[in-house]
Amino acid sequence: MKSYLTKERLTELKKELADLKSRARKEIAERLKQAKELGDLSENSEFLSAREEHLLLESRIDQLEDLIRGAVLIHKPKDSQIIKIGSTLKVQKDDQVFTYTIVGSQDSQPGKGLISNQSPLGKAFLGKKIGAVIRVETPVGPIEYRILKIE
Repeated sequence: MKSYLTKERLTELKKELADLKSRARKEIAERLKQAKELGDLSENSEFLSAREEHLLLESRIDQLEDLIRGAVLIHKPKDSQIIKIGSTLKVQKDDQVFTYTIVGSQDSQPGKGLISNQSPLGKAFLGKKIGAVIRVETPVGPIEYRILKIE
């Protein structure tokens, strides 16, 4: 599955994966070893806790490997006539002007103007040109945005 990521986010995920595979796995292995030394595993809460943590760790490692394997780096588009993933745009809603950058879901930070290509707003902007008016349905009703600039 494709994961649209910035170079910075991909680097962060690779660092996290390396840490989990080395440091975290060693810590869990040590906890499991110590818990086994306590005796009866069926009633050993430390062993059960460490085993559960091990399963969560391996699940996160699998998730990170899948994200990295399917990573597609986001580059600033050379053609700024149409909104694409990586585009930065200025839009007007009523009397307010907002700046958004379309990113993948892993980089999304709406409060900082980084909106996911999979969000309703991001989907509505993709493929549009300067001057277009888009209408997005929200729980409080429709909201209209006019695209002022694409970078």
